[in-house]
Amino acid sequence: MTNTSATPISAGMAGVAFLLGGTVMISINDMLMKALSGDYPLHQLVLIRSLIGVCFSLAIVQAEGGWSVLRTRRPWLHLLRGALIVSANMTYFLALAVLPLADATALFFVAPLLITLLSIPVLGETVGPWRIGAVLVGLAGVILMQRPWASSEVLGASRLVMLLPVFAAFAYALMQIITRKIGAESKASAMAVYIQAIFIVVSLGFGLVAGDGRFVDENSGASLQFLLRAWVWPPSHDWLTLLGLGFCSAIIGYALSQAYRLSDAATVAPFEYAALPLAVFWGWYIWGDLPVIEVWLGMALIAGSGLVVFLRERIRTRRPARGPAKGRY
Repeated sequence: MTNTSATPISAGMAGVAFLLGGTVMISINDMLMKALSGDYPLHQLVLIRSLIGVCFSLAIVQAEGGWSVLRTRRPWLHLLRGALIVSANMTYFLALAVLPLADATALFFVAPLLITLLSIPVLGETVGPWRIGAVLVGLAGVILMQRPWASSEVLGASRLVMLLPVFAAFAYALMQIITRKIGAESKASAMAVYIQAIFIVVSLGFGLVAGDGRFVDENSGASLQFLLRAWVWPPSHDWLTLLGLGFCSAIIGYALSQAYRLSDAATVAPFEYAALPLAVFWGWYIWGDLPVIEVWLGMALIAGSGLVVFLRERIRTRRPARGPAKGRY
């Protein structure tokens, strides 16, 4: 990993700018997915978004070296990585169909804490007491947001739906662990194409099996309807929104890859939490939703814990080496 002290200020600022741009696109993508969740099946939205997104990604592949960029020595790891991000996206978007945008977004942001935990057994990394403590506090925030004392009627969703963003965060964390293993030998544009291709295959499979809506009816829950509803031909006024979804999908992958390529993770990653106020804004502006006090407190615990983890990472990577290297690297 590049040491922040050696990173030019201009590159660091560019990394932050790309990260913030990608975060804004993520918030718009989530808002559009939630807005369309009452009219379209999830797999149809994913297919349209990915078909548009892969066109942008292939254009970037051509700019970065042509078709040879897509060659890989670890196709199965790329397949596993793609399956995990598909699982993360689908479970998260199913939660969005029911939960307020801010609630789902905040619960998903337990992912950086899960990455820290998973890095211990999977990558053999050393995690100190500060980061372990931060992870525990963040998990307490998740429990607080789940409000285990409240009924499903009060929550407005079943317990399973409340856990979907956490399942999504876990799959996303595993995906990022795999990315660390293959990122050094694969360009970001190639990894984006692989993921878009897997999205296309999975969504087509869903469409062939459930595209006629045979597995769901009007009595099914909102998340199940979003997953298995019959395909519909989009009216003309929705095509611009669907094009926006595809554009967001392509820009998100490119902007985040550029952010982490230009600057080290400890510098740019904390800015991902800009997604939380954006989610609150969209939820209030579009649907009139504002988080309850437990959600506000849970958000603060999760975001604060994540920032502590990033801060400790920044301090550790800046610390001059004295003797044999310790920790991750």
